[in-house]
Amino acid sequence: MTLDMLETLGTRIDEAFFLIGGAILLIEVAEVLFKGSHKGRSLAEMAVSASTQIPSILIEVFVLTFAYGLYYLLSEALVSWSIPLAWWSVVLALIAADFTYYWEHRIAHEVRLLWTQHAVHHSSREYNIVTGIRFGPLEGVWSLIAHIPLILMGFSPEMVFFGIIVVLAYQTWIHTELVGKLPGFDLVMNSPSNHRVHHGCDDKYLDKNYGGITVIWDQLFGTFQPEDETPRYGLKRDFDSRNPIKVWFSELPGLWRDMRGARTWGDAWRYMTRPPGWAPSADRSE
Repeated sequence: MTLDMLETLGTRIDEAFFLIGGAILLIEVAEVLFKGSHKGRSLAEMAVSASTQIPSILIEVFVLTFAYGLYYLLSEALVSWSIPLAWWSVVLALIAADFTYYWEHRIAHEVRLLWTQHAVHHSSREYNIVTGIRFGPLEGVWSLIAHIPLILMGFSPEMVFFGIIVVLAYQTWIHTELVGKLPGFDLVMNSPSNHRVHHGCDDKYLDKNYGGITVIWDQLFGTFQPEDETPRYGLKRDFDSRNPIKVWFSELPGLWRDMRGARTWGDAWRYMTRPPGWAPSADRSE
């Protein structure tokens, strides 16, 4: 296998999942237009989800350019070995990328500073394909940092980027309510049912099903939750805006307010690094 073959394979996989996602999107839009009782709201929600791509793409261009250079620099300066490019190493890179995504995703829920970006993806009260491209403008920065260990393990930058692209592309089709439960499949793979749980703000569904392609990691680390009743989507707090600016930066004002009101520098730091909802009064027993 050559680098050109790897790039072509990644592009084909990416295109396949986006075609599937595009087909589901057309069905969802048709359903909203002809059957939905809240079609105005749903279309506005789709529009604001799509609007998050404006700052995301603008910043992502710089992040990816920087990441590409940084990964090569680290690879050349710190890694004296390399994992050869072959079919088995590509499979290994994909497994490593999926494992990394699980922890990248989980930590983004557990560290409030990172949550300010990832919360954008969770802030919609609707659940459809367009929700899948609802991103915080700086989410790519954390992803860049989270995948550095793969470079240090000896994977080439090309294999790391291949893994990242495939893991993200796979998740295109799972943001839909059109596909119900898939017995057997749901126990192993990330699916619409499993990911609906992840977007739920009901107590039983909070912080569950972090997996990208597979939910095996969730099964292993105790974060798997099957879908019972239909989740209530969105953030736990009362947030239901279709103002693009408010959606893009929904969590930053609250974090800034808490940090300004912190009694000590240590509390200000903990507001950034502890999970969302942390408060000093709940932490004094430590």
